[in-house]
Amino acid sequence: MKEEWELDPRKLTVKNLIGFGGFGSVYKGFYDGKQVAVKIFNMGDEKKNSREGRKELIEEVFMQEVSIWCTLRHSNIAKFIGAIKKNNMSEIRMKCKKGAVDGCCIVVEYVTGGTLRSYLSKYTMKKKLPLDTVIQLSLDVAKGLSYLHSHKIAHRDVKTENLLVDKTGRVKIIDFGISTEFFAPIIVGRTGTIGYMAPEVLSDPSYDHKCDVYSFGICLWEMYTCLDPYPEHLPLSKTSHQIYKNRRPEIPKSCPTALSDIMKKCWDAKPQNRPEMKEVMHMLEAIDQTSQVKNYVGLDSPRGLNGGHVKNYVGLDPPIDLIGGT
Repeated sequence: MKEEWELDPRKLTVKNLIGFGGFGSVYKGFYDGKQVAVKIFNMGDEKKNSREGRKELIEEVFMQEVSIWCTLRHSNIAKFIGAIKKNNMSEIRMKCKKGAVDGCCIVVEYVTGGTLRSYLSKYTMKKKLPLDTVIQLSLDVAKGLSYLHSHKIAHRDVKTENLLVDKTGRVKIIDFGISTEFFAPIIVGRTGTIGYMAPEVLSDPSYDHKCDVYSFGICLWEMYTCLDPYPEHLPLSKTSHQIYKNRRPEIPKSCPTALSDIMKKCWDAKPQNRPEMKEVMHMLEAIDQTSQVKNYVGLDSPRGLNGGHVKNYVGLDPPIDLIGGT
């Protein structure tokens, strides 16, 4: 019986390779004449034993990702178009290496701007993003994650490489390969990307959706600094939980207090102390409002933000400190 999400493989053309992942590769392609991104799952090498084991894992990951992604409808989540099962893959038109097609595939909207990581790499601390751009980018991510959590879904691999930027500057979340539904506040499994993984993911047998909040805090630091939080790229190991339990990127003194406070709250070592993503949205929106007021009244010093007129206009009591650093 055909699933609602199954696509007609004859309408899909796979073209050039644009990225790699833990379970396969991502290609640019066309479905029914429209440009798309195609995630093709790799079933493994030719050794029978390893291939059979990987095949079971890949099929499980594929079905898990499809079952989650096909239910999502949000402007900050890349649109799911459909998927093709392994037994229909031979009907796809390939304009790349034939060896790439040995598994199932997922088809989603093609987001033109590339990953947030590559977008940020164009900037440096000397020429970093304007504060209002940082707020808008982070708000997009917060809205997407808040939506996921409201539907009892934890992403579990939030990082700037899993965030895409479209031509309008909007951020969209992708890659739900290790995402999971949580009907009880317990998720089991040590999974994610080292450096973005919360301490409890590295050390505890169970955890909840607050692991995404921790990862968001690291991404927020990246968006402000336009730097790699851990450039040495330590591998995942048995001692990772000891290394990363209290380790955090250093927040620049130039960072506005309101923004640095959000980072610290999000990456708190104790998940129960971290805010919900909906709360993070409200905190970011408050900063954005204050930033717009500062620009509106033409203030160039922190004294202006502490003035009564601005305070009353923004409705903050006390007003958020956009200037001071830690």
